[in-house]
Amino acid sequence: MAFREKGSKIIIKTPEQIEGIRKSSMLAGNTLNIVAPYVKEGVTTDYLNKICAEYINDNKAKAATLGYHGYPKETCISVNDVVCHGIPGKYELRDGDILNVDVTTILNGYFGDTSKMYTVGNVSEHAQKLIDVSRECLRIGIKQCFSGNRVGNIGYQINKYATSNGFSVVYEFCGHGVGIRFHEEPEISHVDEKNTGAVLLPGMIFTIEPMINAGKSRCKIDKNDGWTARTIDGKLSAQFEHTILVTESIPDILTDVDGEYPKK
Repeated sequence: MAFREKGSKIIIKTPEQIEGIRKSSMLAGNTLNIVAPYVKEGVTTDYLNKICAEYINDNKAKAATLGYHGYPKETCISVNDVVCHGIPGKYELRDGDILNVDVTTILNGYFGDTSKMYTVGNVSEHAQKLIDVSRECLRIGIKQCFSGNRVGNIGYQINKYATSNGFSVVYEFCGHGVGIRFHEEPEISHVDEKNTGAVLLPGMIFTIEPMINAGKSRCKIDKNDGWTARTIDGKLSAQFEHTILVTESIPDILTDVDGEYPKK
């Protein structure tokens, strides 16, 4: 979940906390896999939310978004021009839609946060390119998560790649520390200056969740619900998110349930 809410300081997690956060993160990642077969034409976003909510509850966990600052659902589901914080409802998926499902779990008091893109039927080449670039932006950001690097290089490299492909990066929402609380320090901007910000240290855990727009980078919040963030020009948006642990060597992607990122 993309949200600007600063905490007091960066929390370096203990081994015990890391294992708790890892278990919650794996549950969040598995939830995205569980819902995947149901993403098809004619299905409502509320039904997708129901599938996720039941799986989380069946695993003796809670959905962090439910009731968070009044948010009414267990997931955020953002379709087409919705950048983030889309509230699941009666909307029926249509051929050509693209959507992001964002899940944050609380398991035994620990938080895990992840999201990914899905497609419905036949999507346009332009939409698929946006998705592919967004996925690569996350991968590029993760490569910057090594001990001794600075936080600003994550956003610097993401923005450099996205703009080189003709897209823009949302700067109004960001990644964040996570694990003990839903939103902690550090704030992870996806548009940032090179070699700036906090130094990355082993034991830091945070999300990277770049929101990439096909048009302008600005967002507008739906006045009716106070949550749904849409692109200012009605063009498509895409996002991928993982929870990352900084280690002495390569980053450990705690929400990577599919083995996409090597452990060594």
